[in-house]
Amino acid sequence: MTSDPSGTSLASHPKTEILRYSAFTHDPAGGNLAGVVLDAAGLDDAAMPAIAAEVGYSETAFVTARDETGRGGASRRFRVRYFSPLAEVAFCGHATVALAVALAERLGPGEIVLDTPAGEIPVATRLDGDGAVSATLTSVPTRSRPAVGTELDAALKALGWAPGDLDPALPPHVAFGGNDHLVLAAGSRERLADLDYDFDGLAEVMRRHGWTTLQLVWRESPEHFHARNPFPVGGVVEDPATGAAAAAFGGYLRALELVTRPARIAIRQGEDMGRPSDLLIDVDPEDTRVRVTGRAVPIG
Repeated sequence: MTSDPSGTSLASHPKTEILRYSAFTHDPAGGNLAGVVLDAAGLDDAAMPAIAAEVGYSETAFVTARDETGRGGASRRFRVRYFSPLAEVAFCGHATVALAVALAERLGPGEIVLDTPAGEIPVATRLDGDGAVSATLTSVPTRSRPAVGTELDAALKALGWAPGDLDPALPPHVAFGGNDHLVLAAGSRERLADLDYDFDGLAEVMRRHGWTTLQLVWRESPEHFHARNPFPVGGVVEDPATGAAAAAFGGYLRALELVTRPARIAIRQGEDMGRPSDLLIDVDPEDTRVRVTGRAVPIG
């Protein structure tokens, strides 16, 4: 395998350039790592998961078709698929941010539209005051419902949590923002920090119910949450930043009527695993879609 700061060509696919970014951070030592393949038109359904497994990040984004001209004032449009090391996923927020930043660095900032298996995802990219690129994705319509007893009991058992560990003011829900996520609110920061779960047991529960991650949160204030995201179904113990789960969480807050006017909420993730990440979500009680904002930086 050879590598340089602009990308990596894997030995099994020597003509495929794989870019590597860390999303939801300005520091390559933080955030969530994502692979980005800007030209996957020639890759088949066997090659893409094989590359994702070889890259080894929680997700890699593959651009399978593109119209980058934006003719007639239309947004530049790209068809995208996402693969974890074990499976294809319908949508991935941190890989979307990484992809959008990679495109903006090559084509210039502006509006793009991604056609994903979860639906159409508009993304706005812009240059911040220090010259770095940030991206804001608009999720598909979100929804959220209370978790039923059998779902909750199985998840708590695999996590090693007790019902008394939960915050009663933030009830367990299954929230959707492109994928389904079980949302559990810890009653204390200490409970959130102490994460030592049954990897295979939780993966089986998640596969049974169709959950992509667990969104474990602790509320520091109404505008500031801490989060952790177990992802055993993707072959990853924990994601340090999860944009799709953040979008779903915004829908959760809206469904519980905890957001009564347009609000920006900060989510700090990855801190307990040494890769701090910062996600911003904009939630409007009149709009089921959630906007998720973050930076991404290339890594060598």
